[in-house]
Amino acid sequence: MTTKFRLESVTIHSIEGPVEYHFPSDITVLAGPTGVGKTTLLELIKWGLGGDGQLAPVVTDKVQDLSLQLSIGNERFRFSRNVDPQKRNNVRITDLVTGERLPDHQVKSGEPSLNTLLMTSLGLPSDMRAAAQTGRSTKAGARITFADIFTYMYIPQSEINRDIARSQDSYLEPKRKAVFELLFGLADPDLFESRSQANLLKGSVDEAEDHHRKILQFLRDSNTQSREEAQQELERALTAQREAEEQRAQLRDDIDPVTDRETQALRDLLNEAERSLADARSAEVDLSRQKKELSNERHRVNSDLARLNRMRDAGERLAQIEFTTCPRCMQAIKNREVPQGHCRLCLLPDEAASTDELDHYETVQLKDQLEEMEKQLAFVEQQTHNSRQLILDRQKLVRHLEAAIDVRTANRVSPRLQAYTDMSEKIAAARTAQEHFENVLQQWDRVSDLARTEEELRKEYERLVRAIEQKEAHLKTRRAYIVREISREFNRVVSDLQIPGVEEASIHETNYLPLLNGKPFRQFSRGGGIVTATQVAYWTALIAVALREGGVPYPTFLLIDSPRLALNEEQDLTSGLYRRLVTLAEANEGRVQIIIADHALPAAYRKDYAEIDFSYKKPTISSIKHPGKGSVKPLVSA
Repeated sequence: MTTKFRLESVTIHSIEGPVEYHFPSDITVLAGPTGVGKTTLLELIKWGLGGDGQLAPVVTDKVQDLSLQLSIGNERFRFSRNVDPQKRNNVRITDLVTGERLPDHQVKSGEPSLNTLLMTSLGLPSDMRAAAQTGRSTKAGARITFADIFTYMYIPQSEINRDIARSQDSYLEPKRKAVFELLFGLADPDLFESRSQANLLKGSVDEAEDHHRKILQFLRDSNTQSREEAQQELERALTAQREAEEQRAQLRDDIDPVTDRETQALRDLLNEAERSLADARSAEVDLSRQKKELSNERHRVNSDLARLNRMRDAGERLAQIEFTTCPRCMQAIKNREVPQGHCRLCLLPDEAASTDELDHYETVQLKDQLEEMEKQLAFVEQQTHNSRQLILDRQKLVRHLEAAIDVRTANRVSPRLQAYTDMSEKIAAARTAQEHFENVLQQWDRVSDLARTEEELRKEYERLVRAIEQKEAHLKTRRAYIVREISREFNRVVSDLQIPGVEEASIHETNYLPLLNGKPFRQFSRGGGIVTATQVAYWTALIAVALREGGVPYPTFLLIDSPRLALNEEQDLTSGLYRRLVTLAEANEGRVQIIIADHALPAAYRKDYAEIDFSYKKPTISSIKHPGKGSVKPLVSA
């Protein structure tokens, strides 16, 4: 069955004493002229339920606290909310079944949450999200709150002849549709969660795909060898190192028998000198690369500094120009009225704050960067000089050791020693090549990891999308049935109301909004209260179908603010609207509650509903004297 939601009473605590209203009937009309506080009362009900109701000046100035007594599902509560801005985030809760005072609940943020209490009492989870259509969004969707449910329970005066459930706000479309599906059992929390996860997964897939593509593009732009080429080059380097080591070992065996201990010592020194020479050369290459990178960065910072100086200079020059003619259309602007402190050209307020401090800060930062880079360049230059000097020293030492060994070994050892040196250099070159190609292969391994991650995310996303499609296909028959039933009920009500110009009415099968003569209701004529009549027909059709179907969490509660305001002298249409509301309440005694605020009522139906009359002598907040008709500005202009 549908969810029971019933407002039992409202108590307004003003500085002059409390005012209390009870709503025991299925349909209650708040009657009175414009400005006596009918909308104020409805907005206070919204406020008491944690909403952002419009608070009239009399409320903010004279009201201290508001209490609502209501039944939700199988529970009964008293909600009390203070109007004071420092206290209004807390709502005091009393369980009227047990008489227990519950912890204060929070409206905006914090725990326990009033939203959670309301959603749970309606039998709904409080953590659902309304994700946009799968495949088009990468966001989880906005959280569905009681405020979204309340748009199906309250027709404010500002919207009654303009829009239905804020459908013109496109950013709210996913939530409005999600709430409709939720309240009619066309979707469940698991489906909402799956849609949110699918959208987040799509974002992860897109991000992984973009990262993968950028890495591949970088490797192509840097002329990096392919994985196959790098693997082949690495194997060739390993083979060259192995062969050179074998040949060097053989040369060592050939040289050792013909050398004495001093010659061996000279040879060991030579090996060490050659290794040191190779390391120095490698260090020189690295330092050269660092110097190039630092020089490029210094050039960039110098460019930024020059750009900043040009911008500041241009700004100073332009600031001195007092335009008398528009530089675009050449019209004279000298005599136009310009508010004090505003720009003569664009009429925008002149910036009060100077940007000199910001410019100076950025300049200082850039100069500090230049100073730091100059120090680094000087350090690199010094290291490069040291490396080159070390290379010269090691080359001199190698030549000296080779000459000394040549003297000792003469013609027998020197050729082998040269070959030994060649093999050592070949081994060093092979090791350097190995490091290079191993680094290339590591980059390709990173690409493989990214591709694998992207594929795994894509498979998970596609699996989830298939599960969503299967679940939606399972619900498709019920959706078509519910929409068809609401369309029939809506068309019947519109026909009974005899809304001018409407020959056929139905409900759109995907956005669940009214169609009049096959067109969206917003494209139909707005005159003569057409949208107001459509509103009443639409919402009562939803309630009627929800009550008939049962098993759905639709709260059969409806607040309507000033339906007759837009109908003017349309007496037949006004009578038809009230006849429809009364009929709905009578057919579902005790199962529906409708509260209407209106300024003029059809006499024929006054016996069919409870009526609370207001006047300027007896306004809504009757403990506060009304200042008179001419002194009150309504919350919503008529």
